[in-house]
Amino acid sequence: MKYCRRCLQPDTRPNTVFSFEGICPACNYFEALNQVDWQERFEILQDILSRHPRKRGQFHDCIIGVSGGKDSTRQALFLRDKMGINPLLVCVSYPPEQVTERGVSNLSNLINLGFDVVVSSPAPQTWMKLKQEGFHRFTNSFRSTEMALFASVPQIAIKYGIKLILWGENPGLQLGDMKTLGRTGYDGNSLRYMNTLSSGLDWMLECGFEKSDLVSYVYPEAEEFEKHDLQIVYLGWFLGDWSLVNNAGYACANGIEIRTDGVEKTGDLFGVTALDEDFTPINQLIKYYKFGFGRVTDYVNEEIRLGRISRDAGIKLVEKYDDAHNEAYIKSYCNYLDISVESFWEKVKVSTNKHLFSIEKDGSIRPKFKVGVGL
Repeated sequence: MKYCRRCLQPDTRPNTVFSFEGICPACNYFEALNQVDWQERFEILQDILSRHPRKRGQFHDCIIGVSGGKDSTRQALFLRDKMGINPLLVCVSYPPEQVTERGVSNLSNLINLGFDVVVSSPAPQTWMKLKQEGFHRFTNSFRSTEMALFASVPQIAIKYGIKLILWGENPGLQLGDMKTLGRTGYDGNSLRYMNTLSSGLDWMLECGFEKSDLVSYVYPEAEEFEKHDLQIVYLGWFLGDWSLVNNAGYACANGIEIRTDGVEKTGDLFGVTALDEDFTPINQLIKYYKFGFGRVTDYVNEEIRLGRISRDAGIKLVEKYDDAHNEAYIKSYCNYLDISVESFWEKVKVSTNKHLFSIEKDGSIRPKFKVGVGL
């Protein structure tokens, strides 16, 4: 395990490749932003929007996938108020057992801001069973739900005959998932190759589900994208101030409700991520034990690149909070998966990366690596 020489990105992030100098893709991209002509990018965006006019009888120019959180709220407002176009917002709703009142309130806030929202609600029982199977097979109950979240947007675009999809950040440039890179910095049609989506439906079918049960989880094939002339565009590529904190600032000024439970329980430094449910912090904890980094690392990396904290200060935050978790959230998660808390931890320990962590006699999980240094 090695760390980027500039930030705290480890080379254990799936699909990332460091440069010969030991710099992660996200840091290389951030440095390149100093040379960007943002007016030129703005004009490129204007050109893209002009090349995708709505058809006669349509009311929406493009589609945005939303949760009601910071990124989707900022995108919707930017496109409508700055670019003068009318986006259709698409949201996959979590089942009642998972969604938070905060999440419902934030989605309502988008509607109250004047946007049309289509809500897709996959069958709750199938959703739950897939999460249970995902945890038992991969120690990842989000493998199926993320597929539904991503698939819903192009599915609705096809049904409504809308050809342009606006997405947030480019995970290849801004996070380092190199498989998602497209022909240009804003081309998002390679999003299908990201780690989760590339797993496909085979494992679900092996669990005994019928294809008719899984309609909500099917990401359209590349041939369907071509047939319907679909284009995903990363909106974050055009915005020089796109970041976790900046997006949250825009969204908070326009009515979203953020977390108040604290970084000690969630690993969320600013309380602005995964606002619509409380299972994601647990998934981030499991990710930490698999890859050696969690949500705090992602926050800190961005803050280091922006010059708001030093690498040394970032190390202290990561050491303190990257494995943060809350027993009450874990208990609720286990109740939903119909397992005991003891079974949860047994499964997590089996899936823990033994190259990066050791399981002590008292059952605790200890890192073998030193943050910022590696192994």
